[in-house]
Amino acid sequence: MAGSVALYPGGTSKAASPAMRDAWMVRWSLTIIALGFLGLFLALPLVVVFKEALREGLKVYLASFSDPDAKAAIKLTLLAAAIAVPLNTFFGICAAWAVTKFRFRGRGLLITLIDLPFAVSPVVAGLIYVLVFGLQGWFGPWLAENNIKIIFAVPGIVLATIFVTFPFVARELIPLMEEQGREEELAAMTLGARGWKIFSRVTLPNIRWALLYGIILCNARAMGEFGAVSVVSGHIRGETNTLPLHVEILYNEYSFVAAFAASSVLAILAIVTIVLKALVEYRVRRQIERAGKEKA
Repeated sequence: MAGSVALYPGGTSKAASPAMRDAWMVRWSLTIIALGFLGLFLALPLVVVFKEALREGLKVYLASFSDPDAKAAIKLTLLAAAIAVPLNTFFGICAAWAVTKFRFRGRGLLITLIDLPFAVSPVVAGLIYVLVFGLQGWFGPWLAENNIKIIFAVPGIVLATIFVTFPFVARELIPLMEEQGREEELAAMTLGARGWKIFSRVTLPNIRWALLYGIILCNARAMGEFGAVSVVSGHIRGETNTLPLHVEILYNEYSFVAAFAASSVLAILAIVTIVLKALVEYRVRRQIERAGKEKA
């Protein structure tokens, strides 16, 4: 019949086949480009790190961690993360609750302040702490009189770590809690539940995967932070050097095996973070979809 279109098996028209071929080519071209970038900027650096770290054998690799400075750097990194992550988790939950459950004057300003560390360079953040708490800073003379050290000491490192990591938990919780709305909490209130019981029985189960996702990202950034910590640490070996700063010092001293060995710890952390991030991201996506269906 005139004007008819031949159909291929499965109902695909001959007229549509060029478009399908173009879509197929675009899809595979973009996939190859994406895999190429991942291989070049992710897989290859990881391979190089572990190759250089193990260049002189496993015994030398493990011996590099017995150095007192390396042990001190690892301990300080874990300490800073152990303080910053719980504090930012508490702050993130409180901020997300305030932003999503209430309407108040200054709400937009609070959201802007939460995003501030994403916009401010970590180096600038470190300099601000030096300006405030340094010897010549606003509170420097008073701190010196009372023998309190913040800059070039552990408190300064913790403060810098808290600053650069505090948006992560809040920013993961806010979209989910906005999507979920307030209906379940209001229903619990009508049934007589109050305060902590509403949070623990209603809110927390609904946000647990997003909360875990934010904690994972916050912890990874806390352990890998360099810029702000570098400014406030003073680079005192065995005292104020975190693991990233320890890597820099070893590399500048041409201790390449030890530097790459320390870097491999951060690389392992990154790999674990990526795996956990993917798993939690899947659960968060399912939770958001389920909340959307229930709301509809």
